[in-house]
Amino acid sequence: MTALDPRALRDAFGSFMTGVTVVTTRDENGVPVGFTANSFSSVSLDPPLLLVCPGKFLSSYEVFTDCRHFAVNILAEGQQEVSNTFAGYKGDRFAKVPHRNGEHDLPLIDGAVAQFCCETHQAIPAGDHTILMGRVLEFSHVAGDGLGYVGGSYFSLGLEAEMDAKVPTVCGAIITAGDQVLLERHGAAFRPVQVSGAETGGQRNRLAQGLSERGIHARIEQVYSSFNDAETKLQYTFFLASADQPCASTSAQWVPVANLPNLTFATQGIHHMMTRFAREVQTGDFALYLGDAERGDIHSFR
Repeated sequence: MTALDPRALRDAFGSFMTGVTVVTTRDENGVPVGFTANSFSSVSLDPPLLLVCPGKFLSSYEVFTDCRHFAVNILAEGQQEVSNTFAGYKGDRFAKVPHRNGEHDLPLIDGAVAQFCCETHQAIPAGDHTILMGRVLEFSHVAGDGLGYVGGSYFSLGLEAEMDAKVPTVCGAIITAGDQVLLERHGAAFRPVQVSGAETGGQRNRLAQGLSERGIHARIEQVYSSFNDAETKLQYTFFLASADQPCASTSAQWVPVANLPNLTFATQGIHHMMTRFAREVQTGDFALYLGDAERGDIHSFR
């Protein structure tokens, strides 16, 4: 049998759209531990069972495979930073994320759309993971949309559906690679890479198609800014996007993010957006802007 390419297989698995969860428990000393997982599924209503799949690469792997109780927190849209913290932060993760204690003193993440406190039903070794099945003892659920994940990037159905309903004429991407951003020339000015004629309900797909047609390979992430521009009489929606490294492009050029405030942009609205982006890169605290080119509301992603 021909050996499978692990990277290609992972990419194929990653094309399945999932939600994002944080799984938590306490170790034998009562210290809270947790990890980010999209390998979550409901299993049964009678009895009430669910499963997650901790991987052997986790430092807390044995804590979860041996635990008597654990909790699953389904993250809400806007909780990307919570997901990132439990996916990679090496310090005290719970000191960075608001939480409370539930059944059996299990840590529950504030703001999650659903939380399940479970008794371990079965732990089944499966390759480089373990299928950890839990019997639900207690749960909570609030209205809202969950945080999505596909192809290595987050997405937010609720926010993007709201953007689609406005039928923007132009959509674009603020594409970064390291400390550089990809910009295209518009006369003597700059603008992020953009695509005209985005159809209702299809901005993300149309943008992905437009980037591909230009030979630009980038992961499209969450909506960053949506605004009406009286100067051009157009509606704009821009997504954040990232590339592993700067790639050659015949229609655009890579510019240091630090230079953005000093550049001339195609419109005042885009200038405001890119200046804000440069500032938020410094803090790492990105937010969604909704409004017009001069004034609007900021919605934190956290």
